[in-house]
Amino acid sequence: MNKAQAFRKLLQRPETIVMAGAHNALSAKLVEQAGFEAIWGSGFEISAAWGVPDASTLTMTENLDVVKQISDAVSIPVIADGDTGYGNAINVMRTVEAYEQAGIAGISLEDNIFPKRCSFYTGVQRELVSIEEHAGKIRAAKAAQKNPDFVVIARSEALIAGLGMEEALLRAGAYAQAGADVILVHSKAKNFEELKTFSKLWFDSQK
Repeated sequence: MNKAQAFRKLLQRPETIVMAGAHNALSAKLVEQAGFEAIWGSGFEISAAWGVPDASTLTMTENLDVVKQISDAVSIPVIADGDTGYGNAINVMRTVEAYEQAGIAGISLEDNIFPKRCSFYTGVQRELVSIEEHAGKIRAAKAAQKNPDFVVIARSEALIAGLGMEEALLRAGAYAQAGADVILVHSKAKNFEELKTFSKLWFDSQK
């Protein structure tokens, strides 16, 4: 079973998957030894380890090199924080091909503009790409993958950007229709209520 298959198996469980972030091979080994089931190859952590802002400062190949080292060091699946896919849909296709060949289990692609800004930076005016553009990136990612078990995660920053619950649901629905395997809605609320509300509205809409 490859790591993408292992992550797919985790997704089939009713229980929550418990993951932790890592920024190099050593931290990944610590995550695995602590008993976590998967690793988030965190773009924020990798940027911080390089001493640069989480603002598309590092290239795709620089991030890929680190995430491959992380994956090679552990036996559990690694999900890569792919930021915006490093450009347009063509860039996304190359990104997916490279990460899949490196043995990464899946990749998260967010609907921030490129170059992105970390979701938690204060005083930054948020701007997202259009729904149509990001849905196109998701379709491109799915078209580029060779391993059918590779997981494409569509991440929306609608709540972070203050666009509201309706926009978050609209974007999530469009990305799911575009073929995303997982929807990730980001929030910086200090409690779970915002995401709990989204989850309820989302599952109600799927009935």
